[in-house]
Amino acid sequence: MRSIDRLLTIMARLRAPDGGCPWDLEQSFHTIAPHTIEEAYEVVEAIETGDRVQLRDELGDLLFQVVFYAQMGSEEGSFDFEAIAAGICDKMERRHPHVFGDAKVADAAAQTVQWERHKRAERSGGVLDGVTATLPAMTRALKLQNRAGQVGFDWPEPVQVLDKIAEEIDEVRVEIAQGADQHRLEDEVGDLLFACVNLARKLKIDPESALRTCNRKFERRFRHIEQSLAGQGRTPAEASLEEMEELWVAAKLLE
Repeated sequence: MRSIDRLLTIMARLRAPDGGCPWDLEQSFHTIAPHTIEEAYEVVEAIETGDRVQLRDELGDLLFQVVFYAQMGSEEGSFDFEAIAAGICDKMERRHPHVFGDAKVADAAAQTVQWERHKRAERSGGVLDGVTATLPAMTRALKLQNRAGQVGFDWPEPVQVLDKIAEEIDEVRVEIAQGADQHRLEDEVGDLLFACVNLARKLKIDPESALRTCNRKFERRFRHIEQSLAGQGRTPAEASLEEMEELWVAAKLLE
């Protein structure tokens, strides 16, 4: 038996009313969705750490999520694994006419443009339609900006985005100085974050990836502070900000 057929059989057994797993039987599309998001992030983490064994295992976990949905779809008669696979096959062939047809593209950049044209042709509505509302906010901001940029609503140069960021920072300063309420502050900080995402986009940097890298850096340096203080028999809560800043600088120098 092929591994994919074995996996489909295992999934069907787990969901079998007679002798299946109680936990699996209780699940629905809605309850599984958060697990799918978690598994996708674990795939990304494995890629960024360079651990290929972990990546293989995490991809297996993600594949299991697809199989889980396929089983539930089959049970309600809406779709099955074969329909999922057939649908993506059709889409890939349709969106790659330069591979499966007679169209020509010059390079990867040209193919990206063509891909977006195919997507626009397949959907109806406005430029921003179809950008999933449940995406992480930073990822959704990037997609919204890309869509708007495709029709010319975009800053030509990154330095203009820097000017916009400076403007947004000034507006935050004004709101703080005026004792603005939480709603106003949230609105202005949102504008600032949106502009920062735009800067990353103009510099061809994935903002999610950049922030994940920054998170790891912060964690690494703060752990150095904790370990250094622990060697003195103290915790960060028992140290002054100045002491921790000094240890932070030392951590930077070690890198």
